[in-house]
Amino acid sequence: MSATLAGARDSHAEELRSARLYRALARIERDPRIAALFARLGEAAEEQARVWADKLRAAGEAPPATVALGARARAALALAGLIGVRPMRPVFAALKVRGLSIYGTAAPPGHPQAATVEDIGRRHRTGGGNLRAAVFGVNDGLVSNASLILGMAGAAAEPRTLLLTGIAGLLAGAFSMAAGEYVSVRSQREVFEYQIGLEREELAEYPQAEADELALIYTAKGMPADDARRLAQHLVADPERALDTLAREELGLNPDELGSPWGAATYSFLAFAAGAVIPLLPYLITAGPKAFVVSIALAAAALFGVGAILSFFTGRNALLSGLRMLSIGALAGAATYGIGKLIGVSVA
Repeated sequence: MSATLAGARDSHAEELRSARLYRALARIERDPRIAALFARLGEAAEEQARVWADKLRAAGEAPPATVALGARARAALALAGLIGVRPMRPVFAALKVRGLSIYGTAAPPGHPQAATVEDIGRRHRTGGGNLRAAVFGVNDGLVSNASLILGMAGAAAEPRTLLLTGIAGLLAGAFSMAAGEYVSVRSQREVFEYQIGLEREELAEYPQAEADELALIYTAKGMPADDARRLAQHLVADPERALDTLAREELGLNPDELGSPWGAATYSFLAFAAGAVIPLLPYLITAGPKAFVVSIALAAAALFGVGAILSFFTGRNALLSGLRMLSIGALAGAATYGIGKLIGVSVA
């Protein structure tokens, strides 16, 4: 079997599968505008399947009339039928469903989200994203390690034991956060690389079909059909810009949001450690009841500060936000202290 024939067979099966998936999504989706988009994308997939079927027949092979949808796709559709398609976007992106960007911020009726090539190609960055992630990382480290130390203090642990426990909690939590971020970002990159690889092959194989699908998406977003077709043709003429746009508009993927797995892991490690070290500082300098009191005071002040900083992102009152975070941390600390005291008494 030649590689060309095998590729044609795989592409034909993929388009048939996509057509079935789009038809099912069109039935599930409650928004008529989005349902119509899925229906049209299904028709486009059927048309591409016919192109591949003709190639298979020319090679002397009879193409199958249908293909299995697959267990993962069936499960995703079943869940989407219960909770809607929107919450399932990451799953359907992995299944190479196009048009998912339509679930983003919608423009008012009659007002397209983009009217020029520059509007479509512009990259939007959330400048506060990294800072917000850092604040949450510090907060996680602070609450978890302060609660751990309080729990051990409730069990009447010695100061040296508290210090060692706090260091162990800092390292365990920081490495856990780093590992989780590495796996998360790496998985996101693998999904994107796989999807964009398929999109690159399709763009090279039949650019006009990709332009037609892109035009359908822009039309569904409110752009006049003629303008949508002209814009799609202009974009597809530039392969690199076309790939970026197709990733965003067809697959709902944002290349700007994908960072380095190692960078994300390092960032998470440092953010968590920065928060976790705060309640440990007094035990590095002194010991006894004084260290415990200072540790609680430092943790409380840091919790209030983190809550106040978060108000910049939530728009809430800084004082109230700080007090809320302090209250949450106090409840967590009190609970672990009480549990530690109970365990200490029962073991004694």
